[in-house]
Amino acid sequence: MLPAESRIRRGADFANVMKTGRRARRGAVVVHLATRDDETARGARAGFIVSKAVGPAVTRNKVKRRLRHLAAPRLAGWPNGTDVVVRALPAAATISFQRLSRDVDEALAILSRSRRC
Repeated sequence: MLPAESRIRRGADFANVMKTGRRARRGAVVVHLATRDDETARGARAGFIVSKAVGPAVTRNKVKRRLRHLAAPRLAGWPNGTDVVVRALPAAATISFQRLSRDVDEALAILSRSRRC
């Protein structure tokens, strides 16, 4: 479970990451990464977008739980002030947990290689 201070919850924060950050798509996810400029930015934060296109509520919640589980241990390795939004595509509902993990890791690796942010 992600602690409250490690979650992106406001719509404006989601919009900011999606608009100003960089993105990488791998398999069933699109990962957006941005850095906060404010001086009070402590720690990294993660947010998740799972639309109705993924499936019914039970399926969407399962995908969100999987994504939260994947992000929790990775937060410590992200620099302070980093915001990451993971957007699940419809294929995320049918792939295995290992494949979802690989997709997220590959997208994050692409974003970490290009450090313009």
